[in-house]
Amino acid sequence: MSQRSSRQASVDAQPLAHLVVATPDAEHDLLAQLLAGEMALSRNDLNSASVAYSYAAALSQAPEVAERAARLAIAVHDNAAAQRALDRWQVLGATPVGMAEARAELALDRGDGDEARRQLNILVSSGDKDAWRQFGRVMLGARDQAQAANLLVELATPQRLPADAHAWLAMSELGDKFGRHAYALQIAEGAMQRFKSAETYAWLAQMKFKDGDHDGARALLQKAIAKAPDNIQLRLAYAGMLSQAGDYAGASKVLDHGPQNADTYALRVALAAQSGNGTGLATLYRELQKAPPGVREHSAYLLGQLAEAQHLNDEALAWYGQVDDDDAHAFEADLRSAVILQSQGKENEAHQALEQMQIDYLDQPAQLRQAYQVDAELYMRDQKYPQAVTAFSRALQVVPDDPDLLYGRGLAYAEAGNVDLAVKDFHRLLKLKPGDVDASNALGFTLADADRDLPEAERLIQTARTAKPNDPAIADSWGWLQYRLGHLDQAAQVLSSAWQAQKDADVGVHLGEVLWKQGRQQEAQRVFDDVRKLDPTNKSLQDTLKRLHA
Repeated sequence: MSQRSSRQASVDAQPLAHLVVATPDAEHDLLAQLLAGEMALSRNDLNSASVAYSYAAALSQAPEVAERAARLAIAVHDNAAAQRALDRWQVLGATPVGMAEARAELALDRGDGDEARRQLNILVSSGDKDAWRQFGRVMLGARDQAQAANLLVELATPQRLPADAHAWLAMSELGDKFGRHAYALQIAEGAMQRFKSAETYAWLAQMKFKDGDHDGARALLQKAIAKAPDNIQLRLAYAGMLSQAGDYAGASKVLDHGPQNADTYALRVALAAQSGNGTGLATLYRELQKAPPGVREHSAYLLGQLAEAQHLNDEALAWYGQVDDDDAHAFEADLRSAVILQSQGKENEAHQALEQMQIDYLDQPAQLRQAYQVDAELYMRDQKYPQAVTAFSRALQVVPDDPDLLYGRGLAYAEAGNVDLAVKDFHRLLKLKPGDVDASNALGFTLADADRDLPEAERLIQTARTAKPNDPAIADSWGWLQYRLGHLDQAAQVLSSAWQAQKDADVGVHLGEVLWKQGRQQEAQRVFDDVRKLDPTNKSLQDTLKRLHA
């Protein structure tokens, strides 16, 4: 192209073709900095939020932006940025109260007690209705709580506190939190004398109770309830104190009348259960069934427990099914449902429910372990020992070397006839918990039952007998060992005593076999008949009768 034609093209260009629009860089873009700050806050990244708001405060004319920049800088201990933001906030029109609060926070963060005291004095002398609340917020946020405690005692005196019971109670609670008990008690007593409100009586009662003055605490709570008889929290607190002192009847009386909610019903049920009051539990079940829908909804797990305690299993299942997935008892409700299904003969449904729980709680080890353990225990009840072994083994993959799981799997191995693996689990358990009574007894019995390593079995069971001389299960092990050693008379004597102490099917089977071997077949047959009544499908009984041709 010729030089002329090149110039001509430039002449023919549109007037705005080469217009350059000046755009601010990010540091000078207010909207960008505000957005960056909010995005950082949504990630809980306070440092990045503080940097962004520091830039925003310099660009904005809004005092709120400068205030936020100051508070963020203080929160991340960037004192220089905090001071710049405070200066900017003051220029833009900060309130004296807000400025005093923020400057006190910064001074405490720097460890400057004199400046903190000066600013806090400005704050509480302002007469602002929120001044003492803001004072408390500064105290709570202080890095050096000892320094904050000193300022609290010095500045929040009875002479300076306002005619507001909530301010007095807040300062007393702060003193208690900071370990200044004498100060907290002084303010609590002053609040009670000055205001005589239900809240002041209740807080002083709590302080007295912590000091061991239970009688004084109860007297104060009585006064609090007299002031506010419909206050559920006060009644709960008073009932709790009475129950801790063992006065379950008195605690129940406090809660039986007046407004009810899910918490009052829960404590009333706990008190009735603690007292062994079955009639009271049945009455509470009927009452709670008629409670308002919201109370029933929050009490679904409690209703399920009450129904189950009265053997109303279908109703219990229905209540457990209504427990919300977000309820704190959702997991326990599902577990209890599985146990009930198994007790109703619905074994497949029970195990399917537990398998679903194992999927639902795959990322929650504690719940997953428990779901496997209950699955295993239900298999044990059904005498399906190989399946029980599998469930226990899966649980042990979640929590290796868990003593309870090792014990359960050892029992399952033993019942399944895998003696070597049972012995291995019990030895492992005793290595983890040397001298454990149940493990010693289980290993000793397993060896005796297999008729092997009888000296070791004797040592282990004797250890267990020394620890629990009156335990029927250990007596059964000792009697069975004597049988294996050929001491029939001693075996019969020990097993007879254990059978009389506790009509356990396995003890009865062992006693029957010993009596049979002694030639006392009629007595043995009577024992076997009793065992059959206790547990018609007992596998040990069936195997023994087949072996004895009885």
